[in-house]
Amino acid sequence: MGLNVVNLVGRAGAEPEIIHFQSGSMLCKLPLAVDRRSRNNDKPDWFNLEIWGKTAEIAGNYVRKGKLIGIQGSLKIDTWADRNNSSIQRSRPVIRVDRLELLGSKNDSDSGMVSGYPDE
Repeated sequence: MGLNVVNLVGRAGAEPEIIHFQSGSMLCKLPLAVDRRSRNNDKPDWFNLEIWGKTAEIAGNYVRKGKLIGIQGSLKIDTWADRNNSSIQRSRPVIRVDRLELLGSKNDSDSGMVSGYPDE
């Protein structure tokens, strides 16, 4: 029996990147910053999210940089050949989101943003 479940609550690190495919499928890519539970103001852990279908559409319409969200999904590892040296394999972990929860108030994304987001 295998178990691959990831639950995270954090803030969107950027505006959602929406990709439309000719097949009609929709993909949303989004970085998520998750604070650690510690007294030492550690930098957040960053996760790359991949959201498909109707959930991707919802993310594109309602998630904004700094918005508090909760996700449930599974961990997958993307692999590819290095651009400069095709004999070197690169990889990165990605969370494939099955469930998205919009958390916080409507004004949540306007205030209380955690520093350390890209492009700040």
